[in-house]
Amino acid sequence: MKSQTRGGTRWRRFAVVMVPSVAATAAIGVAVAQGALAASFSVSGQQFQVTAESLHGWGFVQYGALDQTKKGNKPVAVVGIETAKITNLCQAVTIPTPFGDVSMKLTAGKDKEVEAKKLYIDADELSANATFTNVDIGVSVTDTNKGPGPAAPGKDGRGAYVPGSFAQQADEVMFTQVDQRAWATSAGTFTLPGLHMGVSMGASACPKMKN
Repeated sequence: MKSQTRGGTRWRRFAVVMVPSVAATAAIGVAVAQGALAASFSVSGQQFQVTAESLHGWGFVQYGALDQTKKGNKPVAVVGIETAKITNLCQAVTIPTPFGDVSMKLTAGKDKEVEAKKLYIDADELSANATFTNVDIGVSVTDTNKGPGPAAPGKDGRGAYVPGSFAQQADEVMFTQVDQRAWATSAGTFTLPGLHMGVSMGASACPKMKN
């Protein structure tokens, strides 16, 4: 019993040490660079929940891609936004450990908007209310010019995509009541007013949004 308690304490200390670097970028389990990650970008294979009351973006692009994981490629829809303002942001992940589930939750932007530049979100599930301004649907991914990328296969930090394949873009986008399952989030800069993060034993989730 005594050694198990020490083991659990070590894990929780490890999680507490890990969370500040996570919170600094609001990207759980993802390395962030200045708007462009390395060509060898890969994800942990651990999905996490992202919710927001609203996300207002300027310079929007979306396309399909494959993120690399240790278990193989994961098909995702990559959303790229040049500049974004977010209210009531929440991110939550539950990680299984030998001592039971450990959850990490981050919240920000309750009283003042979260601001992000060159924001990318790789997700495989999304629910929201959406309004697009000057939208182009069905444009070639290699011809997109309204968002922060993609610049070229493997050079913008995202997973592999097929040159010339389907994409959509818009000058401006407004999402409300956002609830998505993501595999990676990254940004050139992320400003998080009112940041709060917590680590606890057991599962945890962000409040469900009502569309």
